[in-house]
Amino acid sequence: MPRSVRTILAIVLSLAILSGAIAWHSGRATPDPQPAADPARLGGVASTYWKGNLHTHSLWSDGDDFPEMIADWYKTHGYHFLTLSDHNTLSDGERWIDIATGKGTRELAVKKYIERFGNAWVERRKNAKNDKTEQVRLKPLAEFRSLLESPGKFLLIPGEEITHKFAKNPVHMNAINLRDVITPSDGASVAETIAVNLRAVAEQRKKKGWKTIAFLNHPNWGWGIKAEDMLIEELKYFEIFNGHPGVKNYGDDLHVSCERMWDIVLALRLGKHQLPIVYGMATDDAHSYHTYGVGKTNPGRGWIMVKAPFLTAEAMVRSIEAGDYYCSTGVVLKDVRRSTKELSLAIQAEQGVKYKTQFFATMKDAKLTSEPRTGKDGKALDVTRNYSPDVGKLVGESDSLEPSCRLTGKELYVRARVTSTKPHPNPFQKGDVEVAWTQPATP
Repeated sequence: MPRSVRTILAIVLSLAILSGAIAWHSGRATPDPQPAADPARLGGVASTYWKGNLHTHSLWSDGDDFPEMIADWYKTHGYHFLTLSDHNTLSDGERWIDIATGKGTRELAVKKYIERFGNAWVERRKNAKNDKTEQVRLKPLAEFRSLLESPGKFLLIPGEEITHKFAKNPVHMNAINLRDVITPSDGASVAETIAVNLRAVAEQRKKKGWKTIAFLNHPNWGWGIKAEDMLIEELKYFEIFNGHPGVKNYGDDLHVSCERMWDIVLALRLGKHQLPIVYGMATDDAHSYHTYGVGKTNPGRGWIMVKAPFLTAEAMVRSIEAGDYYCSTGVVLKDVRRSTKELSLAIQAEQGVKYKTQFFATMKDAKLTSEPRTGKDGKALDVTRNYSPDVGKLVGESDSLEPSCRLTGKELYVRARVTSTKPHPNPFQKGDVEVAWTQPATP
């Protein structure tokens, strides 16, 4: 080959290499603020907090928007993971829904859907039985997840709300990271109905080998579940806060709040029945995505912050099982440390906002006896019983941004609630401020 040709080829090759180096360097000039973990170096990845909601509904059941639109809302509002937990179904298989022109919110939902994802993505057809009615295909999770997921940034975890009842008592549970849908099973009581359905989730986990968990939903929905119904070995988590306006988180004159219920359940399980801790959950239970305000079932009211080294369904489940997460309606905690000696936390303060941390505990010598609540006729009511104020009593309070509570060994457990002065932007109930709850620590 002539020397001149070799020289030209060398120059071309050098320019190509240089061009590639410049392109590679330019592509890396702005680092990803939350890069995906390198599988070859997972042992060196530091844990961080991931924001997620595990209870949400779409048009696959009784929500009023398409799953992609809902997932997009959570992604653009700073969430890292989401479970679409429709009633007794996984978003799987072939399903078309009717869109009646000029009726309800579905027409608006379709309009927004097309604006966001385009005509090429939105599949429409005429109803075979009525050609005046248009239908839109609901995309299954397996089809749309690649459109929205981003490694190390946003994750969709399959789930189902196992929706059942005993007599007139609603009994609902969310199963997270499911492989197959679970058909609700009957029980001989409220407690047994909870237990048999939780067992079904555990059996699928064992059979399929997937990291799957399940928690009890909104115990005060329809006043369906009492604290005494939660004294079963299978139960590991329940919702202490749910954003649906109908779930009655705060109880009433005859029914305890979900937070008070948590203390009763913890005290009885640890102090009387030799059962393990039940962890708290905060969720949205969102159904409505087109109109916002108090009384609407909107997203963005309650979530969990899970501490894990990387964002996968298995990592989220593993940390939840260890209690390495906290619940929030807006308060951000930089860290929570639970040990047999101390419960401590660090609050991420916002300018102009004040914070009060309260520590609640039940001591080992507290009376765990109870009396029935009675109606006007003097007869016992089928509600959570009356327990001593020493169950879940206030044992410490702090205005510090780094509050802590030392465990003496005399406690069954200690937990913390952080209350801010900042009003919630779209509250569960008018007047609500932003709050966070830690999981209990035990000596």
